[in-house]
Amino acid sequence: MKKILITICIMICMLNSLFTQEKVNPILIERMSWGKDLKIYIELSNDSNYILDIKELPHSQAFADSSNHEFTYYPVRLSDDFVDKLKQKEYSSDYDTIELAQITKKTLWSALHNSIGGGWIHFVNCLLFALENENLSITAPLMKRPESNWKPKPVTESYKRTRKWEYYIPVNQKEALNEYKLKKTEKNLGQINDLPTDFINLFLETSEKEYQKMKLAGNKRDVAKIDMIKILLGSNYLGEAQIVYIKGMVLKAVTKYAENQLPSVVIFDNFNAAVALILNESGYHIEKIVFAKEKDLSPLEVENRIIIITDIIKKINETNKELFQQKLKSYYN
Repeated sequence: MKKILITICIMICMLNSLFTQEKVNPILIERMSWGKDLKIYIELSNDSNYILDIKELPHSQAFADSSNHEFTYYPVRLSDDFVDKLKQKEYSSDYDTIELAQITKKTLWSALHNSIGGGWIHFVNCLLFALENENLSITAPLMKRPESNWKPKPVTESYKRTRKWEYYIPVNQKEALNEYKLKKTEKNLGQINDLPTDFINLFLETSEKEYQKMKLAGNKRDVAKIDMIKILLGSNYLGEAQIVYIKGMVLKAVTKYAENQLPSVVIFDNFNAAVALILNESGYHIEKIVFAKEKDLSPLEVENRIIIITDIIKKINETNKELFQQKLKSYYN
């Protein structure tokens, strides 16, 4: 046993050394412009260039304020500083035998939050990233339930609901939609209510046949949104081994985060502005702002719009944090 522990420790040290060696200068946006052809042109500090179609980017007309009762979610990339910080942590490419023996995490949220920090939006982004990049799979061997003829006496409600499931979560769309309806009737959807509406609508409007077509077509982003809801639907049925597996795969995905991820741009329609955003555990941060027909704006108008947009992002972060703390308080009470 001692030899095994020493071997694992050596592997962890080697991985930490590897991550440290891989550290490179962060890739920043050097230039960004709003073209007349409804395209955003971006040049990065590594000399790579990208052209983004404005129609395909997320659009926002939201003004965050204290009366807002929903999380504001933008699908943006993670900051280099955050990824770099995680790379310095002890990490094993397995789901970590040592950690499994030591942790006492009882929920998926607490296990992940302990490692990646941040609030609900941060949790969503990191989990989605792990699913999109297929580091995390809802049909992995560790997620599969062992075959058993065991039956509790008396028969419990959870046994009735999950006895036909092949995995610890409802992998099949029919099973997942049924579990969603039951939880909604019981007013027990919990954190699923805090997901963006388009995620939930996509899940509810997708049949098993359509879901399989998405997977075959390589539509990883939409598949990831649906799979995340399935994980949350089955989160109260997960055992410690499954929680540690999910946590390990999220960490693995984030620490291998590609440095050349496309910049994330959100269009603020109220200001004809394109805002490049990043996310770390403390919230959203602005990398760059450009305006449509910026040449027609006076320097004062540009400055005022930047001040307002910066304030909106600040308020979004404050509102998200406040709302998250309220949810946590009510959860633990």
